[in-house]
Amino acid sequence: MLHWYALKIFYNKVFNWEGLLEDKGLETYLAVQKVQLKGAAHLAARKRLAGETARKDMRYIEDGPVIYERKPLVTSLLFVKADLEEINEIQALLNEKDAFGRVKGFIYRSADKESYATISAREMEIFKLVVESGAGGLEFFADDDFTRFKKGSKVRVKEGPLKGAEGYIKRIRKDRRLLVCIEGVIAVATSYIPPENLDIIEEELCLQKEISSSEKPGSTT
Repeated sequence: MLHWYALKIFYNKVFNWEGLLEDKGLETYLAVQKVQLKGAAHLAARKRLAGETARKDMRYIEDGPVIYERKPLVTSLLFVKADLEEINEIQALLNEKDAFGRVKGFIYRSADKESYATISAREMEIFKLVVESGAGGLEFFADDDFTRFKKGSKVRVKEGPLKGAEGYIKRIRKDRRLLVCIEGVIAVATSYIPPENLDIIEEELCLQKEISSSEKPGSTT
């Protein structure tokens, strides 16, 4: 069965791993900002991409004469959709030592550390929606950061570029913001959203979704 997993890639190699996994036919997701290159930066990227023997550089997107650089919004965090056999193979590759004797990364584990942490399709869908919405003021938090903020009502955005996003209203540095979480991995906080653009999700429905999600089979090593 296919699930989404989160990988932490060390030493600024996230684009290398993105290319490696896609070459294996796996679907990946990297939260990035696209920045159009101009002037000397554009010429340098054009020269790099024109090399006949150079492997495709995943940092860049060519759109005719325009070149965009993909800049990660979350350092070294890469998502991959894979089955258990594939994810075990990826972990084995991450455990291989580099020239300096260092492992290359890890796959996030469940809270009890007994299995890999699986991410539901719904969690990924909402995370992508927020990241790719074009909304300004997004701020990302690691798991050990966002858990200290007090949880408020669970809501769904009903208007604007974030329409359809679900998360919790939390007070972060004196400002009430929508926090969308991939539990145990990452959270993204939006800027202030007017209350009239939010619907409160009934707690009974939230609980049922959480129970259903927890009953999905996890992965083990």
